Amino acid sequence: MHLYKKIIRKLIKGSITISTAESCTGGLLAYSITKNKDSSKIYKGGYITYSNELKIKNLNVKKTTIKKYGAVSKETAKEMVRGLFVKTKTNICISTTGIAGPGGGSKNKPIGLIYIGIRVNGKVEILKKNFKGSRIEIQKNCVNLIFKYLTKLI
Repeated sequence: MHLYKKIIRKLIKGSITISTAESCTGGLLAYSITKNKDSSKIYKGGYITYSNELKIKNLNVKKTTIKKYGAVSKETAKEMVRGLFVKTKTNICISTTGIAGPGGGSKNKPIGLIYIGIRVNGKVEILKKNFKGSRIEIQKNCVNLIFKYLTKLI
C-alpha cells in the first residue's frame, strides 16, 4: 500500500485532523492528501500563501519576521504553522516554505532549501532540508519527507 494512503487511513482511524499552509509546494501537499478516498474526514483545508503579503494577511506571519529572516526561514515556517493552527484548530498543522527553483537561490539560501513546520499536540518542530533536482522533484521530495515524518508521529 502506498505510504500516503497508509497515513490517511491511520489519521481517519484515529480521527486526527490535519491542515496545510503551503508556499514552495504550491498545493501539492494538499493534493497528496485529498487525492485519497475519505480524506474529507480528516483534512480540514489549507492555504497556499505563495506571496509574503498572503503569509502576513492569512497566517499572521509578522512583517518583521519576513524582513529580518526572509520568507524562506525556520522563523517564517514556525509562524506559518502557528497561524494555521489559529485558523483551523486541527490536530496536525503543516507549513512549507522554500526555494524550489529553477531560479531564486543564493549562496546562503540555495535552490532546494526547504523549511517544514509541523505542529502536533501543541508542539512545533521545524525540519530543514536541502533537496537536489528539478522544481517538481524538490516539491515532491518535500511532500514525501512530510509523509515519512508523519509515520513517526501517528
